[in-house]
Amino acid sequence: MRKARTVRTLSAIALASTLAVAGGAATTAFAAEAPSPSPSASTPAAKASVTVPSSPVKPGDAISVTVTAPAGSKNLAVSSSALGAVKLGPGKDGTWTGTATVADVRDGGYGVALTGTAPDGAKLQATAQLTVKAGSPKPKPTPAPSTLQLSTDFGRPGDEVVITVKSSAKEAYVKSAAFAGGRVDLKGDGKGTFTGTATVAADAKTGYYGIEAFAGGRKFDTVKFSVEAKGSPATKPLKPLTPGEHKTPKGSVNTGQAPADA
Repeated sequence: MRKARTVRTLSAIALASTLAVAGGAATTAFAAEAPSPSPSASTPAAKASVTVPSSPVKPGDAISVTVTAPAGSKNLAVSSSALGAVKLGPGKDGTWTGTATVADVRDGGYGVALTGTAPDGAKLQATAQLTVKAGSPKPKPTPAPSTLQLSTDFGRPGDEVVITVKSSAKEAYVKSAAFAGGRVDLKGDGKGTFTGTATVAADAKTGYYGIEAFAGGRKFDTVKFSVEAKGSPATKPLKPLTPGEHKTPKGSVNTGQAPADA
């Protein structure tokens, strides 16, 4: 009887120990499956925008650029392949304004990008669209043809000839074997008129000579000029004598003429 009771007692102790161990394991498993605390909500990104003209612009136009961002934002920069350097002025109440010149680009739509840093360190980004339309180019005005004018088309050796050239070129001159030196450079007045004086060469022979006119290094006209090498220039008419200059020869009547030997 005692032996049977002892076996029962030992069995009871073993069962109690098994239950105790199983209970601890269950407790441990329950603790491992406990839910972890939920993560905190992320901070929303700062808002920003960049504004450019909505209507088409042309190369060379000066346009306004407006940026809005949280007050105190830093390192704000606007860039676009269709714009030159964009200079933003000091910000006021979260608004920055500036100007830029439209670059010489083809017609089309171009992106405009804003970058910067918000006061809390968050990155700022925004975009806009700029439309460029050059339109039909204006036709270049056709310059008026160059012209040549001489004060005379005839001269004797030593005579002077005034030359006038009108041209849109930056320089003008004439060349002729009839003139001393062969070439005469003309002086411009800055308004398209060039003038100069040529002297008929002392050794020029009687005949016709060509005068070639040049403007901008290119010949634009040739005119004919005649030279008379024989004889002397026309004699100036004699000035009539005044009554006080008349001389009365002795023993003669005053006829109003100078004596024959005068």
